[in-house]
Amino acid sequence: MSAATGPMAPLDREWMRHSPGQRIGRFLVWLAIVAAIVWAVRTVEIIPEFLADAPQQMGDLLIRMWPPDLAHYHPSVHAAMIETLHIATLGTILGLALAIPFALLAARNVCRNLALNTFAQLVLVSSRSVNSLVWALIFVAVFGPGPAAGVFAIAFRSIGFVGKLLAEALEETAPGPLEALTAAGAGWGARMLKGVWPQVQPAFWGVALFRWDINVRESAVLGLVGAGGIGVVLDDAINFFQWERVATILLAILAVVVIAEILVTRIRAKLL
Repeated sequence: MSAATGPMAPLDREWMRHSPGQRIGRFLVWLAIVAAIVWAVRTVEIIPEFLADAPQQMGDLLIRMWPPDLAHYHPSVHAAMIETLHIATLGTILGLALAIPFALLAARNVCRNLALNTFAQLVLVSSRSVNSLVWALIFVAVFGPGPAAGVFAIAFRSIGFVGKLLAEALEETAPGPLEALTAAGAGWGARMLKGVWPQVQPAFWGVALFRWDINVRESAVLGLVGAGGIGVVLDDAINFFQWERVATILLAILAVVVIAEILVTRIRAKLL
């Protein structure tokens, strides 16, 4: 803002949306973004010839995948799809069981020990920072190929997501019920069950359903690294260039994801 001197100064003021310092800061931010994009493009080394040929290759692939060979669905694709749902469900249940203790430790109004708070936050961040495929590779090395590795990969990936959201819900609880139960001489378990659980119950079930929906999608690709499920069948079909079977598998995955989304939405509406 610049101002003139004299009796007409209030009328001669010129208002600007951003100060010079703000404009320089915004320019530096945009410059950093452009520099990061240019650096990323140069790092990935995009080959112009392959990029120009990509639409033709994609069209050729779609032609090979059409029409889908639905005769391949039963029994192999169907059995693998059921296994995928089992991996997602068991992994979600195990992830919830493992996430609850860390959520309690991470919530500052429940656990007032700074060291335990920091440790729990570190565990939750570590869980979220590792992709489910990386967890699957780790557990394939531990348990060998199969759905057991997929279940543990889904569970350990879910700990950070569920634990963080549940810890935030715990920290937002009203202190009144806890104070009343404490004054009445209730123990820690009774305070959690009667004072905290009724307040966080809607958030808990909402997070659990949302995480299961995500896990259904993630478990569909774990088989690409040997962790069981529909991904194993998909990987085999791609390796043998059975594109009509690939289309059938992709349609099955799409159908299950859509059905899971509808179920989760309706159940959340009933619970919440």
